[in-house]
Amino acid sequence: MNLIIFSGPPSSGKTSVILKTISSFHAKNIKVGVVKFDCLYTDDDIAYEKAGIPVKKGLSGALCPDHFFASNIEEVVNWGNEEKLDLLITESAGLCNRCSPYLKEVKGVCVIDNLSGINTPKKIGPMLKAADLVVITKGDIVSQAEREVFASCVSSVNPRAITMHVNGLTGQGTYELASLLYDENQSIKSVQGMQLRFPMPSALCSYCLGETRIGEAYQMGNVKKIDLGGDKK
Repeated sequence: MNLIIFSGPPSSGKTSVILKTISSFHAKNIKVGVVKFDCLYTDDDIAYEKAGIPVKKGLSGALCPDHFFASNIEEVVNWGNEEKLDLLITESAGLCNRCSPYLKEVKGVCVIDNLSGINTPKKIGPMLKAADLVVITKGDIVSQAEREVFASCVSSVNPRAITMHVNGLTGQGTYELASLLYDENQSIKSVQGMQLRFPMPSALCSYCLGETRIGEAYQMGNVKKIDLGGDKK
């Protein structure tokens, strides 16, 4: 079984891109399944079910969805193998733009849209910088010049990744994307022992443990203070 990890900011078009790309896989008789990770709510699993795609969803609740991903990816891979999938796709929204949900031995795809702002690639951490492929969406509603400038900004952040434009509505570009994703020589039976490409944020503070009161007296653990300059008391 192949394993592909999709991530990207919320509403960047990940689900639409995945659905159109899976259509290309179905044309090649490749059986694909999807596991959707999110925080509080998602109905994307309904869209996959309507397309006849085996799907499961996991809601992380109070946890970061990418931490939730790392804690559950082994069970997800086991499910994919039980379903006898040729390709398993996981989809996770990097809500803080900081996490790195990619595994070293598995292809990672970051989906980002042209409308997010020209400086957005610089604001996204390992989710973009550690990706193997960067898919840029919503290029149909900006000018050619804007598309080229935005793609240049993406390449400056991650010069080693393959960057390509895909239209999640029409499916333009998804055939090429599908050809880059599937590897006939890859066979993943387990991800146990594999490593993340970049460590998760190191934070275990009083607010992580449920504290709601504001003030230094209530802060403990891994706490980082802003440097506002001036004399320190």
